[in-house]
Amino acid sequence: MSLSKGEKIFVGILLAAIIVTWLFSLPSIGGMDQLGQMGIGTKWISTIGEESGFFTRINWLTVIMGLIICIIVIVFAYGVFKKFSMIPDKKQSAVELFLEFMHKTVEDSITVKAYVKPVFVISTTLFIFIAMANIISGIPGLNVSVINGKPHFSLFLDTWYTPTSDLNTNATYALLTLIISHAFAIKVKGFGNWIKSFFQPVFIMLPMNLVGEISKPISHSLRLFGNIYGGGILVLILSYMVKYLILPVALWGFFGMFIGLIQAMVFSMLTIAYIAGQLE
Repeated sequence: MSLSKGEKIFVGILLAAIIVTWLFSLPSIGGMDQLGQMGIGTKWISTIGEESGFFTRINWLTVIMGLIICIIVIVFAYGVFKKFSMIPDKKQSAVELFLEFMHKTVEDSITVKAYVKPVFVISTTLFIFIAMANIISGIPGLNVSVINGKPHFSLFLDTWYTPTSDLNTNATYALLTLIISHAFAIKVKGFGNWIKSFFQPVFIMLPMNLVGEISKPISHSLRLFGNIYGGGILVLILSYMVKYLILPVALWGFFGMFIGLIQAMVFSMLTIAYIAGQLE
């Protein structure tokens, strides 16, 4: 990937800032006990309405980073659309190749052609958001931990927080996929035939079919959550073993970008498969 002179200067300044921050923070980085006191793994969560008994817990990092990712995707998409041309540049060509691949995948999986476009939009949107969220988890940046009950901001000592490390995010997308797949099935098959499908191939299979449907969003969400959150824990342990020197950067990049992109594609492909299964 070629960089302009200004982009090279920006990357150089960013890397220098990361190195300087690490060097100044190394004396304060101690053992696992100190990490526990720093609040590693404790998220920036607020409880609203606890006195009334009907309270809501909000993870502000998930909300804020989710909004930032949405803004980044929208700005990028608008930039591609604004410069759209019959003779595409490199950025437009890459976008078109990706969208063509996703559309071809959906087209080969969905037998009811009227639902190819809706499923393409749903699966591609999920992939783009999850991929972007996972990629930023491989880039050193701002993160927040809780120390003595108050949020503590750290710069370049950790990666950007990713919403996909919050099970609530993944479970929401998985549950929406389940609801959408059955809504499409009712429209295609009719309500009566949709009900009958739970009793196939024989009546006594109703409990097994229900368990199978309930297990889909559970496995769908936990697969993504386990890989992203588990990767973060593994990086933390290995980083401590080498005293936070060079290894964390390589691990952040590997888990955030390579594994993250794979998991985004897996989540999107499973979305297509679950919807296609209901439309059969």
